Amino acid sequence: MTTDPLVPADFTVPRELLAPEFRLEPLGEQHNASDHAAWTGSIEHIRATPGFVGRNWPPVEGMAPERNLADLRRHAADFAARTGFTYTVLEPAGEEVIGCVYIHPDREDPSVVAVSSWVRADRAHLDAPLHRAVSDWLAAWPLGPIRYAER
Repeated sequence: MTTDPLVPADFTVPRELLAPEFRLEPLGEQHNASDHAAWTGSIEHIRATPGFVGRNWPPVEGMAPERNLADLRRHAADFAARTGFTYTVLEPAGEEVIGCVYIHPDREDPSVVAVSSWVRADRAHLDAPLHRAVSDWLAAWPLGPIRYAER
């Protein structure tokens, strides 16, 4: 992962995205329990989601909540450093995690922004609307080329 900021210093990184079916906010440690439950209950579904196929996340064996918390803290540190942006996908009027969106430099080509997203298996119908909303939202960000697996 690069240590270069993903966006210019004068760009105000959005703190939320509101849509009728969900809302996004920066992923933080306050989401640990709900985030952990969301992905551990949907491992097979997430690993079959475009952008996650063939990857080693989420781990099929799961992970302890403490390790998940460490990952959330790392994502929050990346957000603060502007080197990557991870948003939790929440119910529109609640705090229940229903997915996640990752915006980071591509591992093989850091000049490309890699975007990936997942939703819980019981919210699979939101995968395409999330993809559309995030794609439209990112069009206004000062990013270079974006790679985001089609739905």
